[in-house]
Amino acid sequence: MNARPRLFLAATLALSSTGALAEPPAHPVRLFNGTDLAGWSHFLADPKVGMNDVWSVRDGILVCKGEPLGFLQTNTEYTSFRLLVEWRWPKDATARLGKTPNSGVFLRVNGEPKTIPRTFEVQLKSGDAGDLYGFWGMTLAGDPARQRGRAADPVLGDMIGFAKAVAAEKPEGEWNLAEITLDGPSIVVFVNGKKVNEATNATVLPGRVGLQSEGGEIHFRRVELTPLGR
Repeated sequence: MNARPRLFLAATLALSSTGALAEPPAHPVRLFNGTDLAGWSHFLADPKVGMNDVWSVRDGILVCKGEPLGFLQTNTEYTSFRLLVEWRWPKDATARLGKTPNSGVFLRVNGEPKTIPRTFEVQLKSGDAGDLYGFWGMTLAGDPARQRGRAADPVLGDMIGFAKAVAAEKPEGEWNLAEITLDGPSIVVFVNGKKVNEATNATVLPGRVGLQSEGGEIHFRRVELTPLGR
């Protein structure tokens, strides 16, 4: 495993090799402000259901009911960035639901809105956190031993994915931290400080960041992005 990527750059100006002042590093952006859903829009499979019927803020925590299927997405598009997402499943969520609760973090969401949009996904499904997918022709390359794929799937389009290399989740009820670096064609994923996945040849284009509603209540308390000025 490679060394863990640095999440924040030094805040001081540095001289470039030509002697000119380099650009100051970008500052982290709190995509979730802890108070409301400012800066976000949504898509749901059932258009009659409103955003606030699925997502709400309680005591500084963003709560997603998980039904119906859909996602929140930022109003702003990003291309290369480091993203921190803290999430948890309610305690004993699998036992109470009678199924495995599911959600994910979407990266570079683009194209027409649909239940599973054209995007990359870092999986948050309980037991599978750190799996990585590209949907509707979003390309990825990685370890062939962990590769998954489908062609012309009616829900996912041309899909490619890579299972996590190691398990790093905490038990349901405890907070987890995903650290995702999407830098041009490269994606690296850490969960709770362990490198769990990486891929290359990722489709490079601007897109939105999304949080999925896909079955089972899930909580988020930090969604923070640092742009990479490439």
